Amino acid sequence: MAKKVMIIDDDKDFRDAVKTLLRAKGYDITEAQDGKSGLEKALEVIPDLIILDVMMAHATEGYEVARSFRDNPKTKDIPVIMVTGVKKAMDLGFDISADYWLPVKAVIEKPVQPEKLLKILEENLG
Repeated sequence: MAKKVMIIDDDKDFRDAVKTLLRAKGYDITEAQDGKSGLEKALEVIPDLIILDVMMAHATEGYEVARSFRDNPKTKDIPVIMVTGVKKAMDLGFDISADYWLPVKAVIEKPVQPEKLLKILEENLG
């Protein structure tokens, strides 16, 4: 049975590109264009992994959504991979990384290299 991956990102072109890449590798894809609908769909589908953007309706939406996944018993064990352009967009002088405040398995800067994304997915899906 195909692993279920959910993509939550407000950029349709990004969702389409990742969806095409992952479907070619045999993944079953669900998508959402914002955090609210992503939270709702994740509770319906219970994906095996979530790819989550940071800046959607507002600059920190992805951070809040990641913490909501962690705090919900139904989604707390789903690995979340954060993809973001926030470092460049906000001219941050440091890297964003996974920790308790940011409960994700990995953070990938946009633009995403397909090989890197696939490697991180495989590592987190077993």
